[in-house]
Amino acid sequence: MRWMGEFDLIRRYFTRTVADARVAVGIGDDCAALVPTPGHHWLISSDMLVEGRHFLPTVDPAHLGHKALAVNLSDLAACGATPRGFTLALALPRVDEAWLAGFSRGLLALADTFECPLVGGDTTQGPLNICITVFGEAPAGQMLRRDGARPGDEIWVSGRLGDARLALEAFRGRVSAANLDALRPAMEQPNPRVALGQSLRGIASSSIDISDGLAGDLGHILAASGVGANLDLPALPRSPSLAAQSREWQIECLLAGGDDYELVFTVPLGHALPDVGLTLYRIGVIEPERGLRVRDEAGQLLPTTWRSFDHFKS
Repeated sequence: MRWMGEFDLIRRYFTRTVADARVAVGIGDDCAALVPTPGHHWLISSDMLVEGRHFLPTVDPAHLGHKALAVNLSDLAACGATPRGFTLALALPRVDEAWLAGFSRGLLALADTFECPLVGGDTTQGPLNICITVFGEAPAGQMLRRDGARPGDEIWVSGRLGDARLALEAFRGRVSAANLDALRPAMEQPNPRVALGQSLRGIASSSIDISDGLAGDLGHILAASGVGANLDLPALPRSPSLAAQSREWQIECLLAGGDDYELVFTVPLGHALPDVGLTLYRIGVIEPERGLRVRDEAGQLLPTTWRSFDHFKS
C-alpha cells in the first residue's frame, strides 16, 4: 500500500468540487467563509464521538460517518434551523483506506441529503475520535429554545423511543432481541428531524432532541422553563421489539435509553401540528409544579429510579 499523508487523505476522501453559492471559501484555506442569509441568525453546535464510548469498534464505517453528522444535524433540528455547512476534526490511529472510503461515503451522503457541505476541519493521528461542528441558520427571533414551555402545553415526541438502547443492550448480551438487524439502524443510523424542526418555528413553545434519554432531556426543558410535567407511560411510542421486553426494560429504554435523536417539544393546547410525513405522539402535559412525573396504566406514579446518560457518571 502506498504511503498517504494528511493532505493526500483530505484531498482524496473529503474534498469535493461541487459549487455552493452559500460557501464563499471552503476546504483548502485557513478558514472557511460562509454566506449568511439576510435577517437570519447563525446557529452552531459541536458533538464528539469517541470509539468505545459512543460507538462500537465493529460498526460499519459508512454507518459511523452517517451518525457522526446526524447527531449534529439533530441539534439543528431541535432549534428549527436550516443546515448550512459543517467542519470535521478527525483523529485516526492510522491511515486505513477502506475505513476512510466507507466513513466518508456515509458522511457525505447524509451531507448531500440535507444540502450541508463539508467546509473544513482538521486531521491528526491518535485514538479514533470524531468531532463535527455544524452551522445552521434560522430567521431572527424564530429559533426554537428550551425555555418557552408553559403550564397547559401539550408534550409531543416525533417517533418511537428506546430501540437504540435496546440494540445496545442486545449487543452487550443483557437482553435477547430476535430481530437485532432491524434494531441496528436506530443505534447506528438515526434520522435527524430537520424538516420537523423547521416546521415547528412559530408553533412549538420549546424543543430539544433526545440524545441522553427522554427523562433527562425533557428535564432540561422543565428546568429552563421553570415548570414540571406529567407523562403518560402507555402513550410513549415503542416498537414491537421493545414492547416484547419486560416492563422494567421497557421503562428503562423509553425514559433513560438515549441515542433516539427524536424531537420532544411542547405546543400550546389545541394548536394544530404541521404535517411533515411523521407520526407525532402526544405523551403528556406541562404542569406548574416543578419536577417530572410519569404515570402508569392505572394512573399511579412511577418511582423515579431511572437516570439519563452522563459521560462522567455512566
